[in-house]
Amino acid sequence: MDGGNQSENSEFLLIGLSEVPEQQQILFWMFLSMYLVTLMGNVLIILAIASDSRLHTPMYFFLANLSFTDLFFSTNTIPKMLVNLQSQNKAISYAGCLTQLYFLVSLVALDNLILAVMAYDRYVAICHPLHYTTAMSPKLCILLLTLCWVLSIFYGLIHTVLMTRVTFCGPRKIHYIFCEMYVLLRLACSNTQINHTMLIATGCLIFLTPFGFLIMSYISIVRTILRIPSAYNKYKTFSTCASHLTVVSLFYGTLDMVYLQPLHTYSLKDSVATVMYAVVTPMMNPFIYSLRNKDMHGALGRLLRKPFRR
Repeated sequence: MDGGNQSENSEFLLIGLSEVPEQQQILFWMFLSMYLVTLMGNVLIILAIASDSRLHTPMYFFLANLSFTDLFFSTNTIPKMLVNLQSQNKAISYAGCLTQLYFLVSLVALDNLILAVMAYDRYVAICHPLHYTTAMSPKLCILLLTLCWVLSIFYGLIHTVLMTRVTFCGPRKIHYIFCEMYVLLRLACSNTQINHTMLIATGCLIFLTPFGFLIMSYISIVRTILRIPSAYNKYKTFSTCASHLTVVSLFYGTLDMVYLQPLHTYSLKDSVATVMYAVVTPMMNPFIYSLRNKDMHGALGRLLRKPFRR
């Protein structure tokens, strides 16, 4: 049988984190709660920014898009996982697995690119405040966001198309909560050298380049903050980018736990790290951005009070 036809007619089994029924029930309610919190948090952020004209600035424009990405990212993986936890049938079709993989890869790349653009926004705001309005014009913001979407879409397409060339054999059990790139490559019985080569080549463009740009932006930001004479003004200036820095640390920290390791060492214990970046990070981002942000507090308060006004 041809490798491609074999793959197309096969199914994968999404075993998840546990096969013990009692543990599966606990995991179901835990992930359902986290998903609902993720939905509520990110939807509230988007609605608050859209409804409050005071938040119609580049920083909140990118934050709304980050929340949308996190919302879509969670919806791509968690509902299917919840169904599997409640069902005896853990199967996911080959087409369904590749679809999930495409959105997973694309949205992780999009998250990464938006975070880099947000770092640039903070760099301009802190290092060149007098030129902020002209430098971060609406036209440039839309152009940067469009570039992020285009790059992430092509990134996802490249790796999904390459995965269709891979032949799978033997048991197709995936001990993860979704169809993940590294796990699928471990199940392959055909040559996957081109997949690895493209992962490295495109990864440098989509992840390492924006990350390097992000680091350079924050080096400039820190230097500018250190030159501020007043301790209070230093704190006030730093607080404008503290939330973004926290989200960046959480995103790259959990991502590195999963992907910065040789493929042959990828094991079941890494599922905890996978849950962190796939479930916990999208849930935490709205709280991180709204926890100490007075503008966001005000916008959320006004949004939540609207339904009760006559």
